[in-house]
Amino acid sequence: MYHHAQWLLNMNNLRSDSIDLSSMYEETFSAGRGSPLFSAFPYPTKIDPETIALFIAAHSNPGDVIFDGFAGSGSTGLATILCASPTSQMINEAAQLKLPVQWGARRAILYELSVLGAFIAQNLCYPPNPVKFQFAAQKLLSEIENKLGWMYRTNDPDGKSGRIRHVVWTEYLICPNCSEPTSFWDCCVRREPASITSHFRCPKCGENVNTSGIDRLTETKFDELVKEERRMRLRRPAWLYGQTGKKLWAKRCDERDLDLVKRIDDFSIPSTVPIVQIPWGDLYRSGYHQGISHLHHFYTRRNLIIFATLWEKANESPSNIRDALKFWLLSYNASHTTLMTRVVAKSGQKDLVVTSSQPGVLYISSLPVEKNLFCGLERKLGTIVKAFDTTHNGHNSVSIVNASCMKVDLPDSSVDYVFTDPPFGGNIPYSEVNFINEAWLGRTTPISDEITISPAHGKTAGDYGNMLTQAFKELSRLLKSDGRVTVVFHSSSADVWNALVKAYEYSGLSVVYSSILNKTQGSFKQVTARGSVRGDPIMLLRKGNRTWTSSIIDVDSLVDQLIQVAKESNLDEENSPQRLYSRFITYCLRNNQEIPIDADTFYGLLENRSRS
Repeated sequence: MYHHAQWLLNMNNLRSDSIDLSSMYEETFSAGRGSPLFSAFPYPTKIDPETIALFIAAHSNPGDVIFDGFAGSGSTGLATILCASPTSQMINEAAQLKLPVQWGARRAILYELSVLGAFIAQNLCYPPNPVKFQFAAQKLLSEIENKLGWMYRTNDPDGKSGRIRHVVWTEYLICPNCSEPTSFWDCCVRREPASITSHFRCPKCGENVNTSGIDRLTETKFDELVKEERRMRLRRPAWLYGQTGKKLWAKRCDERDLDLVKRIDDFSIPSTVPIVQIPWGDLYRSGYHQGISHLHHFYTRRNLIIFATLWEKANESPSNIRDALKFWLLSYNASHTTLMTRVVAKSGQKDLVVTSSQPGVLYISSLPVEKNLFCGLERKLGTIVKAFDTTHNGHNSVSIVNASCMKVDLPDSSVDYVFTDPPFGGNIPYSEVNFINEAWLGRTTPISDEITISPAHGKTAGDYGNMLTQAFKELSRLLKSDGRVTVVFHSSSADVWNALVKAYEYSGLSVVYSSILNKTQGSFKQVTARGSVRGDPIMLLRKGNRTWTSSIIDVDSLVDQLIQVAKESNLDEENSPQRLYSRFITYCLRNNQEIPIDADTFYGLLENRSRS
């Protein structure tokens, strides 16, 4: 962990009690991601509950009321449960960091606007008996595999009957020189070692072609669910990974595999498939989303039929186990069952690596992957059983409200501590990202109430700031006079940061400490976007205004000092441009000054220094 230099500390300790919490904010605090509670259900930008539990145990007392108005998938509620029965790892970490923790039961109240987030939280905080759940899930899986398992049958390279593990589908590129179509797989993919190139030589005319922006081959098919012709990108099975006994193998898709796809085309789609239109917004791309207007367009026909049949069977299950079975199915659905699943070529790997969808977006690659649902759900089941076992019959009191935190049904001064992770401007449009899973639940998140920046829905940075301020005013109303608020936030935009600062300032809250939390799971935009920031600034707030300073930061001088401190740390992570910008943000927050520049401008200053 990295200690700030003394000149960076420059903060006023406004805490009125004798407990010293500075150790939690003077260092980079790393969050894990290995626990079953974290891994049970994928959700953008979440924080491991064990990490949050350390903050709750250090900032509150047993019996206190804990609040989170942006609860996401319920990590703060799970953390509150863990405070009553901490793991040995949590106890050891608290001792190692010398944190002033007090273990014991608290009461958590969670508000979450997202339908999916509230559903996840409810199932993780109040799971069924894990043994009975596992039995019901295995029975469901076995029954549907006996009925539809033939859809994943094939012959291995030796002609023996085998099981499909996953199939790589391919789009077809049209050469801009001769208009000849060729499959993306054949012209851009290599195995042993694995590589996926962005250019190819046309097999007909010999022209060197860059794949960026060139046309894809399309086809027109009748969509029996919406009763109309639809033009979409042509995709065909290209490469198949399978298993015979314990032997794993791979082969090019042959006539038998293509005939199987045709046979499935003649198989009826279950009536349980929701026929719902996608509320496209900021994530829509006219290229890879061509022709995709309804939920079912995100699936191959094979996986749509199998998932819908599993869903139908879950719906027929007893009420005490039904939602847990749906939770299990949805935990695999959007990230592994749809066309958003993909393959990547990692350096030094002999073959392509199959992975899940990219978090926080609805991206479909030129090589979408069709996974075997029975295999995937069987693997996923073990993690969920462990997660349910952690919280089942816990001595907990977690209230989960599926509503906006801009108006909370709680009395004034009723909350002792808040841990929250607000939306980061326009970073993730949660209602759009969560739509695929929410459509199966039959309820979707109201976009109008989302605190976000959305050009597609006419929500400006000003709208975002006003809504965020309303949420923080409500939070301040709930907070006791000696209460504390820990906020985790991330943005590469100075305007978004200043909207947050004004939100808590106008609410009568001020910064006591600030540092960096290393989340180990970010959204796709956090990881790849230009101007992304590595490590989320984390701050401790309390009631009481501090004077907002209008003095101008000497940005050049501050950048030089940050670079020098990072060099002295001898840590690669601290010398990254993303981490340096996070340090820049925390300095401004601690000194109660407006954020003067975006991440892009900051990175430009670093680049200029590296050239000189």
